[in-house]
Amino acid sequence: MKKINLTLIIFLSLAIFSSCTKENSDKSKERSESTQSTDKKSSAPEPVLPDTSKLNKAVFAAGCFWCEETLFESIIGVGEVVSGYAGGNTDDPTYEEVGSGRTGHAESFLVYYDSSVIDYNTLLKVYFSSLDPTQVNGQGPDIGTQYRSIIFYTNDKEKELAENYITALGNSGKYDRPISVEVKELIRFYPAEKYHQDYITHNPDNPYVIHESIPRIKRSQKQIPELVKPGKNISDE
Repeated sequence: MKKINLTLIIFLSLAIFSSCTKENSDKSKERSESTQSTDKKSSAPEPVLPDTSKLNKAVFAAGCFWCEETLFESIIGVGEVVSGYAGGNTDDPTYEEVGSGRTGHAESFLVYYDSSVIDYNTLLKVYFSSLDPTQVNGQGPDIGTQYRSIIFYTNDKEKELAENYITALGNSGKYDRPISVEVKELIRFYPAEKYHQDYITHNPDNPYVIHESIPRIKRSQKQIPELVKPGKNISDE
């Protein structure tokens, strides 16, 4: 009898473990399997940008860069947004390398904006409307250090504004858990492969886009409708 019970316990344990592993694996694969695979990032052309020479730059990370790129491109005063990688210690990383979680980089995005139309503090307002600032090393179903949330500053003023915003948010009583967003100096931003740029526009039927990206963008735009460009508010659709 003891032998039978022990065998049964082992069988049930293996079944439960297998089920949990499959569930977590399916969530992570839903997005990664939907992208094109490249052997070397250098084989993908850099994105073609409009003239951004007169625009200011800001870099953030907040989980999936597809979502954030599309959201920020819908904001008044933003001229262009580029998906990429920052915060790590590997030169010119590929999507696969960053996705492994071993490069130290996070999926990030570079915002070109007109400071006469929108200021840095307002960009922070957009940023915090789009994420759960208490989630550690991830956003939604995207889990890992490569999906952590970071505000990358390039000068002391940006650092001060970011830290003050986080302090005010933490003292607001809005959240039950501490704000986990990092404030980190930008060392270098690496543009992601071409197929990641404007990904949602080019892949509207992608399951991840439909079930994760679009709902997230809608939630954000509902909080800041006055900042959304005319015709770009998908939360009204």
